[in-house]
Amino acid sequence: MGRAFEFRKARKMKRWGKMAKTFSRIGKDIVMAIKDGGPEPESNARLRAVMQNAKAANMPKENVERAIKKAKDKDTSNYKEVIFEGRGPHGIAVLVETATDNNNRTVANIRHCFSKRKGELGTAGSVVFMFDRTCNFRITNDGTDPEELELELIDYGAEEVFVDDDGIIIYAPFESFGSIQKYFEDNNKEILSSGFERIPQNLMALSEEQKEDVDKLLEMIEEDDDTQSVYHNMDENAVA
Repeated sequence: MGRAFEFRKARKMKRWGKMAKTFSRIGKDIVMAIKDGGPEPESNARLRAVMQNAKAANMPKENVERAIKKAKDKDTSNYKEVIFEGRGPHGIAVLVETATDNNNRTVANIRHCFSKRKGELGTAGSVVFMFDRTCNFRITNDGTDPEELELELIDYGAEEVFVDDDGIIIYAPFESFGSIQKYFEDNNKEILSSGFERIPQNLMALSEEQKEDVDKLLEMIEEDDDTQSVYHNMDENAVA
C-alpha cells in the first residue's frame, strides 16, 4: 500500500463524515461545475463526477435541485474557488480550498482561524509545492482483479489501485482524471464517487499535545462555511 492509501485511511477516521457539511460542499461543487462547463452532465465531465458524489453521499434530491438552480442564478456569477496557504502550530503546512462568493469575507475568516490558533496565513506558493495534487475514483468491486485493473490503468496514468470495504480505489495524478473517467464509462464500470485531493510529500511527526494544537486549527477552518477541503502534512499515525 502506498502513500495515497495511508493518507486516505487517516482521513477516513477523521471528521469528514459530517452530513450537513458534506451536502454543503457537494452543493458548491455542483455550482462550480455548472458554471465551468454547463448544466448538462452528458457534456460536462466535472458535473457527472459531482452528481455521482451526491448520490454516494445520499444527498437529498431537493438539495441537488437547489444547487442547480443557484448555479443558474446571475447573482452567483462571482462564485469562485480560492486556495489559502499557511503554517499551523509547530510548523505544520496547511492548505485550504474554499468556494466563495465574497473573497474579502473568506480571507478575513481564514486569517482569523490561523491567528486564533497560533498559526500564520502565508502567501500564494508558500506551501502548495509540498503537496501532490491527485485525482481519485471509487468504483464498484464487481470481482475485477485489482492487479489486472492496475495494469490496464497504468496507461491512463493510474499510480495506485487497492481494495477496501467501499470498493476499488484508484489514485492518479490530477491531469489523468478525464482519461480515467472516460475509461470507466467506456467499459461500463460503475463510478461510485470521484474527486481530487492534495497528498503531502512528506509528513511531520508531532507529540500528542502538539497534535491537539494543530487539530484545533483544522477544526476551526473546517467549520467555516466557505471551506471545501483542508490538507496538512501532520503525521496522524506517528508520535514524536
